[in-house]
Amino acid sequence: MPPSLGGVCSQSLNSLEAKPASASSLIPGEYMLSRNEMLQYLRAHVPVIAPSMLKCDFGDLRSEAERIDSARLPLYHLDVMDGHFVPNLSYGAMVIAGLRRYTQTPIDAHLMISEPGRYLDDYLKAGCEAITIHLEAVPDPANLLQEIRKHDVVSGLAINPDTPIEAAEPFLEFCDLLLVMSVNPGFGGQKFIDSVLPKMSRAKEVAGDRLLVSVDGGVAAGTIGLCAEAGADIFVAGSSIFDHDDYAKAGAVLSEEARRCGLQA
Repeated sequence: MPPSLGGVCSQSLNSLEAKPASASSLIPGEYMLSRNEMLQYLRAHVPVIAPSMLKCDFGDLRSEAERIDSARLPLYHLDVMDGHFVPNLSYGAMVIAGLRRYTQTPIDAHLMISEPGRYLDDYLKAGCEAITIHLEAVPDPANLLQEIRKHDVVSGLAINPDTPIEAAEPFLEFCDLLLVMSVNPGFGGQKFIDSVLPKMSRAKEVAGDRLLVSVDGGVAAGTIGLCAEAGADIFVAGSSIFDHDDYAKAGAVLSEEARRCGLQA
């Protein structure tokens, strides 16, 4: 089951935590956190280490979910790729709905797809507590971000390494989470691009602590601390979790560096 939320004691959260993580009877949407609960949950778990499921063993998704939940990693990050907006093709809402049946830990769907609004209902029904869309796919995302919020789901906006933070600034009021890509989207295992770090600091300057800042790409020991110093709250980790036998130990190493460097910022 997911890590506890401390002071948040709503009925839906209590129901979520009362069920075993491996329960096969979970129905997508039945035990989801509301938007406000999800935001409190994420803030309570900063630094949030979010395993990037692109690197997991999809041949045994149930076991991967059990290992992640046993490691008490607080957020699943699902990279959805359509082979059009990005060159790679990954998975869609059906796989997320399948994962939802194995875990109650919150899910963030990162939609690296063209026309994300066209498929929004599919990801809402799949059981995502957060849905992140790309500014490059929706140049004027205000309406779609507000639509996500209207469904009581955390709204996220992602920007690629070459997109200036100034392009996102007019839309920060409509999103709860800004995802700064620190690699070019489409494939895992790329080298961290450190020139994106000022975007994280600038986002916090513009939107304040209300905005959660997430970083995705090349996050590992040696780079996660830089992101924490720049103001990141959520750290999407692929190889730095899944290349290790002990997910709990791998997550603890990342969390400790992020916490130490974040406190020094």
